[in-house]
Formats: sequence, structure tokens, C-alpha cells
Amino acid sequence: MLRPKLPDTPHVPSITTHIPQDHAPAPSASRSVAPFVGVGAGAVAAVVVVGVVLTALLAAVAVSAVSVAIAAVVLRSLITGANRR
Repeated sequence: MLRPKLPDTPHVPSITTHIPQDHAPAPSASRSVAPFVGVGAGAVAAVVVVGVVLTALLAAVAVSAVSVAIAAVVLRSLITGANRR
């Protein structure tokens, strides 16, 4: 009584794809991806090199700042000690 009526499913014929043997492949299929891989590897290498250089510069600045701070503390103690004598 309250059953829905489902539509009849049409018969779908089977589709067979045939690729002729004398047909050349598409131009995009014959292109190599090697140049794109080379560009990607070069970009990654450049980013790594820039990161290493920037890290080395930051480390050099930090070492210089620490050495200047130590020198300032030593000079201050020498000047303070000379004024007391």
C-alpha cells in the first residue's frame, strides 16, 4: 500500500574502448617530467642553502654579541677597580 514504486533501470550497453595501434600518443603524454623534477630539486637546494647561510649569520651575530657583552663587563670591572684604588 505505501511501498514506493522504483523506476525501471534502463539497460546500459557495455562500452568497449578501442585504441588503434597506428595512432600516436598525445603530445602531453610523451613529454618528460624530468625538467620539472630538476627545477623542484634546484629550488629545494636553494632554500636549504639560504637557510644554512642565514643560520650561520645568526650564530655569528649571537657569538659576537656575547663576546662584546663579556668584554663590556670585564672593562667595567677594571674601570671600577681602578677608581677605587
